[in-house]
Amino acid sequence: MTKPMAATSTPPLSANKRVAVTGATGFIGSTLIRQLTQAGWQVRALYRPHAGRKPVSSANVTWIAGDLNNSIALNALVADVHAVIHCAGAVRGVTRADFDQINEAGALHVAQAAATQVSKPRFLLISSLAARMPELSHYAGSKWRGEAAIKSTAQPLRWTIFRPPAVYGPGDRELMPLFKSMASGFAPLPAGANGRFSMIHVEDLAAAMVHCLSQDGGDGETFELDDGHIGGYDWPSVLKIAKQVLRHGGTIRRLPIPITLLKLVAWTNFYAAQLLGYAPMLTPGKIREITHTDWLCDNSNITRITGWQPTCELEQGLAGMFDKITS
Repeated sequence: MTKPMAATSTPPLSANKRVAVTGATGFIGSTLIRQLTQAGWQVRALYRPHAGRKPVSSANVTWIAGDLNNSIALNALVADVHAVIHCAGAVRGVTRADFDQINEAGALHVAQAAATQVSKPRFLLISSLAARMPELSHYAGSKWRGEAAIKSTAQPLRWTIFRPPAVYGPGDRELMPLFKSMASGFAPLPAGANGRFSMIHVEDLAAAMVHCLSQDGGDGETFELDDGHIGGYDWPSVLKIAKQVLRHGGTIRRLPIPITLLKLVAWTNFYAAQLLGYAPMLTPGKIREITHTDWLCDNSNITRITGWQPTCELEQGLAGMFDKITS
């Protein structure tokens, strides 16, 4: 398989090459840090300290211990940097507060720290396509409120918001169970889920961040971005591509799961999580998200303004995922 292209753009020689990253140990953040350092940036990364856990620093990455409520850590993170990329986020939870404390309040705290700097950095927020439908779920609403918090920061920032659709790639934990099932010849999917959706490989999403930094464009813009597949996908087309990639001579059987059953599981999760204190993925709000019929993106705006274009098609991306699953 040809691996997705890493970002190769480097910042101008006269520019401040320091960039701060939140969510740096996560699925998107770890890919982003690798691409940033490959492109010549000096990264300052926030991590939540736990017993026995301390990321390894390198010549190009400095780790700051703290969280999104720690003003001292946040000020140290963003001091004298060219840009801040905020990609920390909560994707699991039950109540509005579960999501808002990270996706809204956390984004606001980072933006406020950036706004108090003498030399104000650019602010890049990795939001979600779900933010355009905030009424669907607590998650979607929290992403929309996080965007609003950035825009309303008291002191002006040069902000750019990115709304990716479903992000997949090595290290992804949300879509990996489905891909593993596909590799085994089965695809458990919601019955009647025939809407269209966009996707993006994590390498392309990270490359878009690095490209926008090097181009220094997109101030005040909210960009939707995907893998460039015109018209997006539906589940039959994804299964067709997956079958072509696997080439195991068989088929991938779609197993329709009744929506009523999914709702029953979601509500069971909802009440059990409040009693037992865990954060489930499948909730009533998530059911509304996955049954929504239009999650399509359009790259025209980000390409017109910054010149960025995706390089990893779904066939290539799935090949990489299945290689890891079957190896």
